[in-house]
Amino acid sequence: MGLFQWLTTLLGGTLAVQGVLALDLNVDDEDSLKSAAKQVATDMITYYHARDSKDIPGKFDGTWWEGGSMFMILMSYWWLTGDSQFNQAIQDGMYWQKGDDNFFPSNYSQYLGNDDQVFWGLAAITAAEFNFPERAGEPSWLSLAQGVFNTQTPRWDGSSCRGGMRWQIWPYQNGYNTKNAISNGGLFQLAARLALYTRNETYATWAERIWDWSASTPLLKQKDWNIADTTSCESQCTDHGDFQWTYNYATYISGAAYMYNYTDGAAEKWKDGIDGLLQTSNQFYPTKGYDGADGNILTEITCEDRKLCDRNQLTFKAYFTTWLAYMTTIVPHTVNLVFPKLKTSAIGAANQCSGGDNGKHCGTRWYAPTWDGTSGLEQQMSCLGAFTSVLVPFKNQAPYTAQTGGISKSNPNAGTNGANNQMPQLNDINTSDRAGAGIVTAIVITGWMLAITWMIRGG
Repeated sequence: MGLFQWLTTLLGGTLAVQGVLALDLNVDDEDSLKSAAKQVATDMITYYHARDSKDIPGKFDGTWWEGGSMFMILMSYWWLTGDSQFNQAIQDGMYWQKGDDNFFPSNYSQYLGNDDQVFWGLAAITAAEFNFPERAGEPSWLSLAQGVFNTQTPRWDGSSCRGGMRWQIWPYQNGYNTKNAISNGGLFQLAARLALYTRNETYATWAERIWDWSASTPLLKQKDWNIADTTSCESQCTDHGDFQWTYNYATYISGAAYMYNYTDGAAEKWKDGIDGLLQTSNQFYPTKGYDGADGNILTEITCEDRKLCDRNQLTFKAYFTTWLAYMTTIVPHTVNLVFPKLKTSAIGAANQCSGGDNGKHCGTRWYAPTWDGTSGLEQQMSCLGAFTSVLVPFKNQAPYTAQTGGISKSNPNAGTNGANNQMPQLNDINTSDRAGAGIVTAIVITGWMLAITWMIRGG
């Protein structure tokens, strides 16, 4: 046998094994979905426990926000399957990173963005809505979500663009002069969910304020229901960065769904927003697909086909599938708009879960018929979101509110006493300010290095 023929035979055999080991998924069978979800969740938590920062619960190597998003997806897994084996890890991480009851821990607060913090708030409100177990002596999940809301709303920036949330919190950060969809959409969704859970009109007022402000900018263009990823303070939020991301759409769609339910469908703006954004979201299901694949499989169109998705972007499909699936429990007319494509996407994701050391680690490009050679915690998270989202109809229950069985206790003043809550004045940044920001950054870095040196030497 020639070398080329031998290699061809070997590789063909390898692909055949992967095909055999790919997750066997029947999207119309609850047990099949639970089995697939368990396999993917188990492999995901293995990545989590193997990280270099494993001694810090909830902290990921090179990123902080992703811990909250992973716990949010794992809570959905528990709610839909009843499998509690990951609950301790979720609790450990959520409580460890709570900061001053607002998910703004002092170890990381100097470099966090508003979008980083809000994902932990969304994880906390998810825990409240699912009656996820709380530990005695710890703050309630609802109060932690309220703590995030209470520390974010004072950052609403009227010094430019007539309002809006900046992407970054501190003036010395790159991105401070940017207002982006996920920071504003994330706070919008959090406010809407708090409004529905508590029936406190303050949260609903804020949700409406954020939606209306977004609609006055390219971040939420109601004419064609297009969501721009970013806009800038320098342009007074008239310019736009138009990269299209699944999670931006899902964030605003989900928030509109909670407001639709909060208003009992009486406010037409929320139905219009849901339907319009769902229609535009069809772009993430390319009709022709890629690599000759059929359409109707969820695709991160900005980066997937060129294999350029970074670790953050690899998680976006988890939020899209999860948030849209739960939307159907509170906005019934969306069921037939959402689930057919969630099912075809889950089937595609299962085909990708045929790699790695056990032949079942998941890849990125769900439209590809065989494993695409990528693997990691982020790929597992997105596929777990795909599988659990299709389980939502089997559960056939909307997330709890305080009126429908939610037991997490409210603390409207949560998170307001921490030293890290003192925000700088949000004035327009000019050239001298940028120079000053550079000096501040240098001072912070120098102080940090001196502190580390002092600790290494024994202090």
